[in-house]
Amino acid sequence: MYLTQALHRAAATTPGAVATICAGRSHSWAEVRERVARFAGALRDLGVKPGDRVAVLSMNSDRYFELYFAVAWAGAVILPMNTRWSVPEHVYSIEDAGATILVLDDTFLETGRAVGDICETIAHVVYAGDGPAPAGLKSYEAMIAEASPAPDAGHGGDDLAGIFYTGGTTGFPKGVMLSHQNLWTGALCVGAGIGYDSSVRYLHAAPMFHLADVGLSNAASIFGGSHVFLPAFEPAALLRQIAEHKATHTLLVPTMIRMLLDSSEFGKHDISSWKGILYGASPMAEALLTEALKRLPSVAFTQGYGQTELAPLATLLGPEWHVFEGPRAGKLRSAGRPGICVELRIVDADGRELPRGQVGEITVRGPNAMRGYWNKPEQTAATLVDGWVRTGDGGYLDEDGFLYVVDRVKDMIVSGGENVYSAEVENALMQHPGVGECAVIGVPDERWGERVHAIVVPRAGQALSADELMQHSKTLIAGYKCPRSVDVRQEALPKSGAGKILKADLRKPYWADETRNVN
Repeated sequence: MYLTQALHRAAATTPGAVATICAGRSHSWAEVRERVARFAGALRDLGVKPGDRVAVLSMNSDRYFELYFAVAWAGAVILPMNTRWSVPEHVYSIEDAGATILVLDDTFLETGRAVGDICETIAHVVYAGDGPAPAGLKSYEAMIAEASPAPDAGHGGDDLAGIFYTGGTTGFPKGVMLSHQNLWTGALCVGAGIGYDSSVRYLHAAPMFHLADVGLSNAASIFGGSHVFLPAFEPAALLRQIAEHKATHTLLVPTMIRMLLDSSEFGKHDISSWKGILYGASPMAEALLTEALKRLPSVAFTQGYGQTELAPLATLLGPEWHVFEGPRAGKLRSAGRPGICVELRIVDADGRELPRGQVGEITVRGPNAMRGYWNKPEQTAATLVDGWVRTGDGGYLDEDGFLYVVDRVKDMIVSGGENVYSAEVENALMQHPGVGECAVIGVPDERWGERVHAIVVPRAGQALSADELMQHSKTLIAGYKCPRSVDVRQEALPKSGAGKILKADLRKPYWADETRNVN
């Protein structure tokens, strides 16, 4: 299993077929293979050796796509940088990984140069933008034009392919080490689960530093499809790209789907080519999913559950289960069943497997399971136990083997001696037509120890009150689970680069004066 295999195969079997479409540029698979081989040669000319780390800080583009292949072709290790990080976070990750090359685009020219100046490990900064390279930076296109094609290093299997830093929601991020086998297996799992073939035209709308996009991108390449690039998600631009370039599949997180359905451009473009959406990264409220299924009736919805440590897939809930009637109805609240090559079990705090229906920690193993955390043996040992990745998520399996994710284990609220899982409360709140987004957390309470507290952002033009939302919740879930306090805000909730709500940031003000973070 080696990542460049997909490129070799596509260039050999369909050399003239379109591989990439981006910003008015289009390249065939034969052209992409040549460009990749030349940039790999240029990296070697700069002194990059097998195992060296190459960092990239960029918006989505065809050059970013080529870079994934070129770094693997050179036998090096790619280090994708989260585009929402601050300079200190970039510096920490680059220095932690010991990256020697930094590739950046126009959007991050200023930030990237500042990072490059600070990091002593960075020997060269490469400009992958559209204009002439600024002084002191090397030009990506000039490097390709001037270098000789290098032979493929032939790395694969357990060889390290990438270090993917987690979002850093608690302190500085951890570098997840993923091998060629990890990434290949993850891609094959998701591609087979969705039903990819050579007709796939994958639209990169989610950030390319994120493992979910990496998995779908590799899958499209393995199956011989093509790629269209959106620099960053924007509803109108996504609709235009689908209409213009006949994109068939994309990855969207629930917040993106909400924005898309609310866009004034929705319904104004020919999106008949659109065949599939993979959604994930955070739970989708039933109300939003129901609306999306009704308003996009020709698009097949698939839910993916996983994490970076799993490269990234654990389970899939396919389109056949996204129904409201018939023998397959009733599974919409689940995250589906394990993908191919994946084993999954629910365990207690001591690692003992629990019976079906009991909530415990979700653990996963398979060839997609990470090699560990870069330079963090203690955290690796705590997470990777006897080959099983302990996800830190709470969930249960039903009698049919479907996984139900109830919450992060650490986000469980204990109120008056009762366990409350915030995902269930959030799902109830999101069924109110006026709620745009919400987060439920536990906050200190003298009587209850912790009380269930909701932070809600109304949809545009909607007015909400705390009493209204609490009464609404009581019609859907047990009283002890309902919010005892509600904060209605107009500003969007803080999110990571992958679109996850940063609950740690929301909790901080409430727990600032406490000696512990739970009661």
